[in-house]
Amino acid sequence: MLTKFEVKVLNLTKKIPKGKVTTYKEIAKALNTKAYRAVGTALKKNPYAKVPCHRVINSNGKVGSYKGKPNSKEKIRLLKKEGIEMKNNKINLKKFTFSFS
Repeated sequence: MLTKFEVKVLNLTKKIPKGKVTTYKEIAKALNTKAYRAVGTALKKNPYAKVPCHRVINSNGKVGSYKGKPNSKEKIRLLKKEGIEMKNNKINLKKFTFSFS
């Protein structure tokens, strides 16, 4: 069973459009918390296929984990399929970031 916090994280994540990414930190800020790791834990527990967890990345532009696996090839494949470009295993945050504000 998901906590209220985890449900809020997943609901925000559903708002990230195809071709855009956001960071664990941005989701935490949108929830008025600094619990960046808790955001990652909530995404790891995501039971819903319609929640695009692959669109959430590290604040430094690196892909981060997906389904508990660091630097997941599946996550990279999904992002590239949506048109997200990577250079040196990093995503250009200025070009591809979605902001909740």
